[in-house]
Amino acid sequence: MAWQQHFSTWGQGFTVAIGAVMMVAVGSGANATLESASSADPSLEIVAVSATGTGMVNDRPNGAIAQAAPSPTLCPPDLSATLNTIVSQPRFATAQWGIVVEPLTDTSPLYSHNAETLMIPASNIKLLTTAAALRIVGSRSPQDLNQLRQWIDPVNRNSDNRAADALLRRIGGQHAVRQALLPLGIDPEGYQQVDGSGLSRQNRMRPATLVTLLKAMAAHEDTGLFYASLPVGGVSGTLRNRFRDSPLQGRVRAKTGTLQGVRALSGYVQNGDYGEIAFSLVINQPGQTGTVMVQTIDQMVLHISQVQRC
Repeated sequence: MAWQQHFSTWGQGFTVAIGAVMMVAVGSGANATLESASSADPSLEIVAVSATGTGMVNDRPNGAIAQAAPSPTLCPPDLSATLNTIVSQPRFATAQWGIVVEPLTDTSPLYSHNAETLMIPASNIKLLTTAAALRIVGSRSPQDLNQLRQWIDPVNRNSDNRAADALLRRIGGQHAVRQALLPLGIDPEGYQQVDGSGLSRQNRMRPATLVTLLKAMAAHEDTGLFYASLPVGGVSGTLRNRFRDSPLQGRVRAKTGTLQGVRALSGYVQNGDYGEIAFSLVINQPGQTGTVMVQTIDQMVLHISQVQRC
C-alpha cells in the first residue's frame, strides 16, 4: 500500500483514539476557555508558577520559582554545584534522579547525573513515538508531513495517551521506532519501549538518550513539527500553567511526564548565552509528592536558563 493510501486510513483509528474527550474550563469568568483533558497524563498535577507565589497545586499553595530564584547568572561550575545540592537534599534521599543538560551547539554536557541510568520516563516515551512517526512519514511521503501535525500535536502538547498508543501501532510498533531512530544515533540499548504513551512502568529510558533525541531532532527535522508540537511554558498544553508569569514563560518547550512517584520534563530552554539548551530531568521516587517533584524540576530549569559561559 502506498504511504498516501496508508496515511488516509488513519482517520478512523484516530477518531476513536482522540474523539471522546472531556472538556475542562481553564481560567475564570469571561476569560475561561475549554480545553481537552481526556487522555492527558492520568495523574497530571497542574502547577501555576507566578512571580507572586500565588499558584495552586491541587488547591494547595505552590511556592513559586521566583521566590527561590538564584542570582541572575551562573557559571557552569556554579550550575553543577547548585544542581548537586538540590538532588542531595534529604527529602530526595530515596530518589533516583537522572539529569542531562547540554547546549544544542555543544557536544559536552553542562551537567550530568545518572545520564546512562535507565529510568521510568512516564510520558517522555512519547518523544520516541512522535519523532519516529515524523521520520517514517518524512522518508516515505514528505508532502504528507503537515497532515501528520494533527496527530503529533495531541500526543506531545496535550499528552494524549490513546492517540500515542494508536500512533505507535500505525507506524509499525517498537521495531519501526528503533529502525527510524537508528540513523539519528539513538542507541536501542538506551531505552526499553513497551507502549507509545508511557503509561507502562516497564518503559525505561536513559536521560542521555532523551537529550540525544532532542538534539538530533533539532538538527535534522527540517519542518519543525516536532519542536512546534511541544508544550510551551506558561502558554500551551500540559505546561500552560507552569512557568506562567515567571522569567521562563514562553522560553521553555518540553514534554512532561507524570506517573505516581515519577515526574519528568525533557525539552528545550532558551538561554541568553548558549542559545537553546536541551535538557532531560527525570525523578523516580515512590512516596514523594508530585508537588515537590514538579516544583524542584521547575527550579532546575530556571537555573539552567541562567547559566553563562564564564
